[in-house]
Amino acid sequence: MKVLANDGIAPGGKKQLEEAGFEVITTKVAQEQLINYIRENNINALVVRSATKVRKDLIDACPSLKSIGRAGVGMDNIDVDYARSKGIHVFNTPAASSSSVAELVFAHLFNGVRFLHDANRNMPLEGDSRFKELKKSYAGGRELRGKTLGIIGFGRIGREVAKIALGIGMKVIASDRTEGEAEIVLEFYNHQEIKIPIKTEPVEELIKHSDFITLHVPSQKEPVLGRDEFREMKDGVGIINAARGGVIDEVALIEAIDSGKVAFAGLDTFEHEPSPAIKVLMNPNVSLSPHIGAATIEAQERIGTELADQIIEQLK
Repeated sequence: MKVLANDGIAPGGKKQLEEAGFEVITTKVAQEQLINYIRENNINALVVRSATKVRKDLIDACPSLKSIGRAGVGMDNIDVDYARSKGIHVFNTPAASSSSVAELVFAHLFNGVRFLHDANRNMPLEGDSRFKELKKSYAGGRELRGKTLGIIGFGRIGREVAKIALGIGMKVIASDRTEGEAEIVLEFYNHQEIKIPIKTEPVEELIKHSDFITLHVPSQKEPVLGRDEFREMKDGVGIINAARGGVIDEVALIEAIDSGKVAFAGLDTFEHEPSPAIKVLMNPNVSLSPHIGAATIEAQERIGTELADQIIEQLK
């Protein structure tokens, strides 16, 4: 049995598959050559991230495929329903990267409230000549403790974000189409735990009284946050998107930043990946990262292990 990990797999997952008798191929095959490669090498399982597309033409052309694994959460690069209709096992690893994404959300939040993203741009250029001026310009930071964090999308990642927020003393409100009241369990190093109930409310209410807003929803046909939503927010709100590009209207976001309605934004995903808009990249009030929410050593090992478990269970 052969597994093609076209966008890579962590060493632990690869070892686990090999010990179970699978041949694991980590050669990166270009999208236009992928069908021929799978056919010629009789690949039984395909592991992808967001870069590789698995569409109807590939599914039809590759009858040897029995399993398709997405290393991560979103599966919008896979024709999931069609593949399943053909008897192919399609799965993702939604739990494995939740903690990593949640921590990145707070990296952007701390960046924003203390201007670290901008200070890191300017200190190398002017730190030796304008130290006092820079110190003064970055002196108006804010604390997160005691502020209200609005979480749009309260699945696994949203709940991990809530845990960190509660742990540092923030108030948490959430909005989710399917979840009502949810219980967050804060677990500590000494095995103690605290259970905290969180009630959800509509987005149109959440945005009115949140000091900071973070999104954790799948790809949408229309933005969740646009001009109308920005108008209803508090002045000086901070916005974080580590979910999917397109869930925020980026033109409206930059307008809101320039007007002062939004104090800062932290973006890990972009409307026009892999070529984000220059106005977004160059805005001094935007903290930026190149879609690395799940890109930690720990998360990739968990993802590799989960992928291996599912492939072994399905194909052995």
